[in-house]
Amino acid sequence: ENVQLPNALETFWYCRNIELKNVQIDKADYLFIHSENIKIQNYAQNGNYSFQYCKNVEIHNAVINSKDAFWNTENVTVYDSEVMENCTMAEDADLAFEHSSVKATIKSPVHSVKNPRTGSIVAESFGAIILDENIKSPGNCELKLWDDLTCFN
Repeated sequence: ENVQLPNALETFWYCRNIELKNVQIDKADYLFIHSENIKIQNYAQNGNYSFQYCKNVEIHNAVINSKDAFWNTENVTVYDSEVMENCTMAEDADLAFEHSSVKATIKSPVHSVKNPRTGSIVAESFGAIILDENIKSPGNCELKLWDDLTCFN
């Protein structure tokens, strides 16, 4: 709690039951590899390839500047945070961003989006866009294509 790690390269590998609060981490490539049961609150990270092969991750109020983050993960939930910028999504990534507050710039097609709560998603293209009676308020997420044409808002 209340810690700064200015050079966190390859930190928190194969760890369990990690709890971080009010933490700033820099130079953090390959952070949290193969770790599980991670709870993070009020967090800032600069470093790539984070959270690979992780399980049971819950993140609140974070800014994560990372490419290829959350690769091959299970049970990851991110709340009130900024995570994705210039990322790609795999073909099997479906029903993305459900109930999320998101600001994402995605350098690939998004195969399906379901009920994003608020924010914006910019992508190469969108497959299925599911906005149903289960969308949470305010329900005003803006979906845009790279050519800046708005699909929904």
